[in-house]
Amino acid sequence: MDLQLSGRVALVTGASKGIGLAVAATLLDEGAKVVAVSRSSSPELDKLAGAGLVHLPADLTAAEAPAQVVNQAVEIFGGLDILVNNAGGPPPGVVLPRQSFLDATDEEWRAMFEFNLFSAARAIRAAIPHLRKRGGGAIINVSSVNARQPSPINVDYGAAKAGMSNLTKELSSEFGPEGIRVNTVSPGPVRTPWWTDEGGVADMIAAQAGTDRDSVLNTVVPEMMNLTTGRLVEAQEVADAVALLASPRSAATTGADLAVDAGFLKEI
Repeated sequence: MDLQLSGRVALVTGASKGIGLAVAATLLDEGAKVVAVSRSSSPELDKLAGAGLVHLPADLTAAEAPAQVVNQAVEIFGGLDILVNNAGGPPPGVVLPRQSFLDATDEEWRAMFEFNLFSAARAIRAAIPHLRKRGGGAIINVSSVNARQPSPINVDYGAAKAGMSNLTKELSSEFGPEGIRVNTVSPGPVRTPWWTDEGGVADMIAAQAGTDRDSVLNTVVPEMMNLTTGRLVEAQEVADAVALLASPRSAATTGADLAVDAGFLKEI
C-alpha cells in the first residue's frame, strides 16, 4: 500500500535508536525527507544519512531547542508536514524502574516532565505555523501504555505520558478543522536498548529473579506483564503504526490513541 508520503517532510525526535530510529528509517523508505533529532547520532542513524535524511543534534530539555530544530528542519527541506514526538523515557540523571512513588524527588519529576511532555509541547507550538502553511499535516505523539495503566515503578513517567495523551486530545480538536491531525501511539514493552543494553532493565530484572537476560526478555517479562502475544513488541511494529498515522490515508483519524502493546492493555 502506498502511504503517499513521498516528498513530505518529517521531523522525528529521539531518532538515534529504538523506536525513533525505526520511525526515521520507515519514513525514509516511504519516500519522506526526514530530519532526525537526538542528543547524538549512532552508527545505525549515520548509515541512513544522505540527501533524504539529516541528523540534528539537540538536547530537547533545553527550552529553546524544540523550536530551533523545527525551524532548522524547515530551512533544510523547505517546509514541514509531519512531526513525530518520540523522544522520551528517563532523562539524563534519572534511573527507571523505581520501586515506589516515594523514590522520585521533585527534581526528578521536573526532569521527567521536561523531557517527556514539555519538549513535545514546545515542538508542537513551533510546528503548527509551518503545518498551517502546508494546508495541514500530521503530529504523532509517542505516549505509553503507562498513560492508561499506572505503575508504581514508573509513576512520574506515566504521569507525564498521561499529560501527553490529554494534550493530544485537545490539539486534535482545536486544530483538526485546519487539517492538522494529532494522534498518539502508545507502545507497551518494546525490545529497545533500554531493555537490552548491558546494565539495562533486562539485566536488572535478571539479577533480581536469579536468571539471565534472554530469559527475562523472552519469558519472564511477557509472563509478568501478561502479554497476550507472549513476546515484547518490536520497534518496527511501532514505527509501522506511526507511518500509517502520518499518512494521508489516515485522513479521518485524529484524536486517536493506537496501542501497540502486545495485548498488555485489556480494559475496554
